[in-house]
Amino acid sequence: MEIIVVAAIMVGFYMAWNIGANDVANSMACAVGSKALTVAWAVVLAGICNFCGAVLVGSHVADTVRKGIISTQVFTNDPRMLAHGMLCALLAAAVWLNLASYFSMPVSTTHSIVGAIVGFGILEAGLGHVHWVKLGQIVASWFISPLAGGIIAFVIFKLILRYILSAEEPAVAARKGVPVCVFVVFATIVLAIFYRGLKNLHLDLSAPAAIALSILCGLFAAGVSGLLTWSNRNCNSESPLAEQLMQVEKTFAVLVIISSCTVAFAQGANDVANAIGPLAAVVEIVKTNAVPGRVPVSIGFLVLGGIGIAIGLATFGYRVMRLVGTKVTEITPSRGVAANLAGMMTVLTCSKMGLPVSTTHTMIGAILGVGLARGITAIDRRVVRSIFTSWLATVPIAAGLTVLFYLIAKLLFW
Repeated sequence: MEIIVVAAIMVGFYMAWNIGANDVANSMACAVGSKALTVAWAVVLAGICNFCGAVLVGSHVADTVRKGIISTQVFTNDPRMLAHGMLCALLAAAVWLNLASYFSMPVSTTHSIVGAIVGFGILEAGLGHVHWVKLGQIVASWFISPLAGGIIAFVIFKLILRYILSAEEPAVAARKGVPVCVFVVFATIVLAIFYRGLKNLHLDLSAPAAIALSILCGLFAAGVSGLLTWSNRNCNSESPLAEQLMQVEKTFAVLVIISSCTVAFAQGANDVANAIGPLAAVVEIVKTNAVPGRVPVSIGFLVLGGIGIAIGLATFGYRVMRLVGTKVTEITPSRGVAANLAGMMTVLTCSKMGLPVSTTHTMIGAILGVGLARGITAIDRRVVRSIFTSWLATVPIAAGLTVLFYLIAKLLFW
């Protein structure tokens, strides 16, 4: 086995570790912030869901260059140059994620690896070989993702607030409203998973079939929750208002845990490509001495990525998890459900429309939307400013680090 392949495997695992520590930690932020789960339990559940998502649903085919952000034709006569560049880009993205996690800043792993590849592309291929339109779409997603997630979360929480939490008798309102929330949550989860989501398991359904299945599952879950809610006599309309609200939030706590696990599963499936895609590209280039358009991703690489993500979440994910869940705004189970549901809806809709979105940016936007539903004073603007600054810095810093690492490696090794 060549040294570059060994190095790529090590750096790929390091990248997966950082994905778990930063990006994936966002998935459980609402569950932890609302105190529906302790950090320890959140780490365990998210680790399991992420690993399953990465291994079961992670793509078995990856683009040689993530998002097609640079043209690979220029490397046809020297495929090794592309392999070296991908290795440096992977390392640069991982280092930036590591720094962001240390300072508890949630950033996009996709934008990190894209920025890193852009840095290498400009250095060796030139400005003309960078697909600036695609890069512009990614930059646009900085605004599309949080704005869409925030608006949807704002509307969802306002509805929950008006028809359940602010009702004269929240316990009675919950018996009518919670099954509706359960239906929406479960229908969205099933639709997100089964509509072109389980290709590896040959369970990717067409749009009509996925919609029908999601409605059936949503109705079943709503029916079960309705029976449980109506049979619960621990809290009724004669109970004190504070006790009624407490019981209602306990009901939402179950939903925020389920929805958070789903977000973790989806992130494991999507984000593993950011670590394993460049690794698979390096291995394929070394094996064939050619520049393929797409490369196969073995189950072994997916397992490696899944393990790395789970370990990263367990060992370093608490920093980002706590900041997103507790520092941006105060999260309760009902607010967490609104944020998670908005995040899933936004990512699902935009992905099917072909719009580039970041799960991290979407979830932050959704949490901001929930906070703004209670007024601007409910948001810690200092924390929000620092998060936005880290987003804007991601692409240029990742690009700069790639150039630095590539020049050093070229001077010392190549």
